Amino acid sequence: MKQKYTAIIKHDSGAWIGWIEEISGVNCQESTKAELLTTLQETLKEALQLNRQEAIRAAGKDFEEFEIAV
Repeated sequence: MKQKYTAIIKHDSGAWIGWIEEISGVNCQESTKAELLTTLQETLKEALQLNRQEAIRAAGKDFEEFEIAV
């Protein structure tokens, strides 16, 4: 099952800018809306992967994983 996230985007001063509402620090700027949405998706994937790696490193050995739905 794929997670869904919310992109907040706007056109400002000749550029498209956007943020992922649920994940702090995921924001991008591009010249077209299509490019922005693609870049936001790629940046979100990278941020989630980095967060996963960081959590696993911080947990060390002998940890458990659980899915949590909100």
